[in-house]
Amino acid sequence: MELTKQKKGFRTIDLTLGALFVGLMAIGANIVVWLPFLKVTFAGATVEITLQTFFATLAGLMLGKRLGAFSMIVYALVGIIGVPVFAGMQAGVAQLVTPTGGFILSFIFVAWVSGWILEKRNSSTFATYVTASFGGLFCNYMIGTTYMYFALNLWIGGSISYTTAWAMMLPFLIKDIGLTFLVATLARVLVKRVQFSIKPFTA
Repeated sequence: MELTKQKKGFRTIDLTLGALFVGLMAIGANIVVWLPFLKVTFAGATVEITLQTFFATLAGLMLGKRLGAFSMIVYALVGIIGVPVFAGMQAGVAQLVTPTGGFILSFIFVAWVSGWILEKRNSSTFATYVTASFGGLFCNYMIGTTYMYFALNLWIGGSISYTTAWAMMLPFLIKDIGLTFLVATLARVLVKRVQFSIKPFTA
């Protein structure tokens, strides 16, 4: 099996699909606004079920690394200029200097890495999709958690260890691990059945 070649420029349909994922990211960030029951208590902490990592990974798997990452850049810019698309219906450049600001930036790498792994493997097996999805998840938490650690210690005024920073993210990581298997399954089915991917698999 081989992947069809991708043009250097983006077509109108490519930009339309990228815009679709910008919208999905906004919905995924704030899904508990409409579905408040999607809050889970884990070890005494309330974990909001968001779908940002889910949709960022799906963008990479379905749109490829270039368009997937581009759509996440647009998502970040839309929020930065003031449209409330970030978690909690927040917006503005100030969100990038909050402890969770690194996760906003990480979505660009989530899409790029998951798309890159899928393209590099040149395979449509479930194992490949899972590997690509976990590659994106790894970027998400490495960038986001490390950024949170430095934010809390350097400019927020806190004092936590790197281990504590990871412990704080554990409930969210468990949730996203489960969603990672789901996004791999969904993307594999959609790529086979819906021929809108710019990197379709051909036998």
